[in-house]
Amino acid sequence: MRDEETVNRAIERHADTVKRICMLYLKNSADTEDIFQTVFLKYALSSDSFENEEHEKAWLIRVTINACKDVLKSFFRRVIVPLEEIPEMPSDLPPDYSDVWEAVLSLPPKYRDVIYLHYYEDYTAPQIGTILRKNVNTIYTLLNRARQMLRAKLKENGYGR
Repeated sequence: MRDEETVNRAIERHADTVKRICMLYLKNSADTEDIFQTVFLKYALSSDSFENEEHEKAWLIRVTINACKDVLKSFFRRVIVPLEEIPEMPSDLPPDYSDVWEAVLSLPPKYRDVIYLHYYEDYTAPQIGTILRKNVNTIYTLLNRARQMLRAKLKENGYGR
């Protein structure tokens, strides 16, 4: 762990470089600030010794790039949708809609997730497999079983077949 003076000197010398790299990758000032703090926290907690200032700078650049890539690969970043792109939901939903929604919510989590992603978010089985990190055939099986469960639950409530 480094002392406060050493960390402050590194921040003074390399802050601009770290911020520029973050903006290059993330194009977002809020994420840039988060990564900036993460990088210098890693620096403060690191016990690595550096041969010279260039070695220290190279280490900070590598840590910054890796942290930016981690943010870009994160689940949240891959599935986020800007508020402007979300279609407005009708305020007056038919009464049977709430029964279907309640039936979906009553499913066990592994079935509820695939049903929600497939029918409410319009993901395909291969996409759901990627999101949930499951084999695509497993997703098809889960969807099939979840549909059977929903059919049974809705039939109990007086719906359909």
